[in-house]
Amino acid sequence: MTKLIKNDASHLFQELSLEKPADLIIKQIRNQIRSGQLKPGDRLPPERNLVKHFGVGRGHIREALRKLEFYGILRTVPQSGTFVAGLGINALEGLISDVLRIEGHEFVSLVETRLLLEIHAARFAAERRSEEDILALEQALDAYEEKVKQGQPTVEEDLMFHLKIAEASKNSVLKSLMLIIIPDIIKNFLQLDICTNERAAKPLEEHRIILKHIIAQEPDLAKAAMQSHLQDVITYGEQFKGES
Repeated sequence: MTKLIKNDASHLFQELSLEKPADLIIKQIRNQIRSGQLKPGDRLPPERNLVKHFGVGRGHIREALRKLEFYGILRTVPQSGTFVAGLGINALEGLISDVLRIEGHEFVSLVETRLLLEIHAARFAAERRSEEDILALEQALDAYEEKVKQGQPTVEEDLMFHLKIAEASKNSVLKSLMLIIIPDIIKNFLQLDICTNERAAKPLEEHRIILKHIIAQEPDLAKAAMQSHLQDVITYGEQFKGES
């Protein structure tokens, strides 16, 4: 008869996580900086060459380069290319480590960050929006509503509406920050089963209210509507976290 083991070693192991292609690209750049193969001032190969070298799609290349450029690790010069920033090696490595660590944010932290960014984006959008911005927002909202009617997932359409608000704010830093965290927001929304068709009706109506205040150029009401909209998502995430 097999003797039962009272204490196994399962506590010694950690859950495996698959790294995103963009993270692997960032790590390769870090290793090349560390080894001296890439020095401050060096130009990176063109995007099409990077696609061929890394064997991934352009989207992954652009995500990695966008993050590195936002943090000042790379800089793009029009008509010339993308270059390693003129920072010291230790500073570059520290920045790259910070970029990689932002991938570990949990869902609630991501939404809290969105709340800080987007309540101001909504306020600025109500103050600064153009007629072109209104059209783009209406088109994004129509795309969201169409997915709801078809009973399909609405995560990407939801976030596109929010991204258009960031564009309408005329604040490029807000937009850049949103672009950095959106991939993780999509991943967490899918994992937590948020924005399913059953839950999509209420956010859709909240989007309409936000848009109404932006069109009417009512900054305080737009800000309050955005805060209420995202607070519901934070509450859901906290409840989910407590149940898991």
